[in-house]
Amino acid sequence: MSLEQPRILLVEDDASLRNLLCEELEAEGYGVEAVANCSDAMAAAGANLPDLVVSDLRLPDQDGLTLLQRLRSEGHALPFIIITAFGTVGQAVDALKAGADDFLTKPLSIDHLRLKVRRLLAHAATVSELAEYKSRQDQSSRDDLLGESPQMASLRKQITQIARSEAAVLVTGESGTGKELVARAIHRASDRREGPFLPVNCAGIPHDLMESEFFGHEQGAFTGARQARRGLFAEAAGGTLLLDEIGEMPLSLQAKLLRVLQEHRVKAVGSDREEAVDVRIVAATHVDLLKAVEEGWFREDLYYRLETLALAVPPLRERGDDIELLAMKFLGQAAARHGRGFIRLGEQAGQILADYPFPGNIRELASAIERAVTFCEGDVIRPEHLPVRIRQRSLPATSLHEQRPGGNLAEWPTLEQVQQSYVREVIAAVDSNKRRAAQILGVNRRTLYRWLEDSGGEGENP
Repeated sequence: MSLEQPRILLVEDDASLRNLLCEELEAEGYGVEAVANCSDAMAAAGANLPDLVVSDLRLPDQDGLTLLQRLRSEGHALPFIIITAFGTVGQAVDALKAGADDFLTKPLSIDHLRLKVRRLLAHAATVSELAEYKSRQDQSSRDDLLGESPQMASLRKQITQIARSEAAVLVTGESGTGKELVARAIHRASDRREGPFLPVNCAGIPHDLMESEFFGHEQGAFTGARQARRGLFAEAAGGTLLLDEIGEMPLSLQAKLLRVLQEHRVKAVGSDREEAVDVRIVAATHVDLLKAVEEGWFREDLYYRLETLALAVPPLRERGDDIELLAMKFLGQAAARHGRGFIRLGEQAGQILADYPFPGNIRELASAIERAVTFCEGDVIRPEHLPVRIRQRSLPATSLHEQRPGGNLAEWPTLEQVQQSYVREVIAAVDSNKRRAAQILGVNRRTLYRWLEDSGGEGENP
């Protein structure tokens, strides 16, 4: 399916009927290419593959069934409608067995044609969306850093470059942006990929136990040390150690970490000897470490040692269409956890997510999708399934021409009402030219007609 205006190939040798059908389909918001025979149809499909074919069964050169078979033989599984006279219904049934999706009998009912076209295109869109979703799921299983934005493309390139080095890395970014995923990606792309990847949250380790956790201890080194224990540096030997929330590490341990980075040696608590350790350090933080240096709670020499190879993970609000990609991924995961089938993201819900700033970044998006799947009883995520805070933040600060209602929240318009008001104003501004209105609104005419139909507005031709 095309992403914007659906394209229909109309094959009919009766010129008057061909012109009528072309006009009616174009009025529905479809792009139509009309031809009179099978040869021209194949040429048209070869030059620009349509989204759906409507073909007469009897054509001057060959029949519509031959056209169907030729398209199928070239791997084009397009929705295909056969037009037939009453006397050839048996042939139409044969066409259905050969792969046609539906058939119409002459004299044609235009309303019936519209309905069949609309249903087949909607089904094809769902199938295409499901295939795309599965493709993205397959890709995301290979690459957790899902995203097609320029920011993510740049980040992946930097990861590839940094993975060639053995130096320490500093990963910065807001909470919930996926800093651990970046660290894992560095590990997988490095020569250490066969070794362990050990993530450690520095904020989760009590300060008085931190040195023992990282460096290990000898038996009897302190009260409760009944046996010797290896530290995290030793456990991550041959691989990568992620020090998440590095800013939570006390100054005393920062000095010892700097020595590990410089000398690649550790000394367990209670031991008098140092041992070599082969580990790569990746540090991550959501705080401004340079400001921490200025305020005296992070060592300057350690900061510059880590900052040599620094990666900044972009916040979700700067990643554009990546929000939809990630939402699709989380939808699939949540649906699987809930034992549900395929669930898709509705157009309005998707727009709300795209307009929301996501202060909690990817973690907040995943939580919102989990909630939406929980409260969605059908197979489409709608605005009411999303958290209230996301719906409210997506509303415009003012209405189109007047201030928002006062303190009484019950007087505030719904998102659907705001959309309908805006659509009507755009249509009025272009003197009811639906084609121009659709261009301004950034949608195809089919979507515009559906909005008008849902709101009880006019849907006449442009």
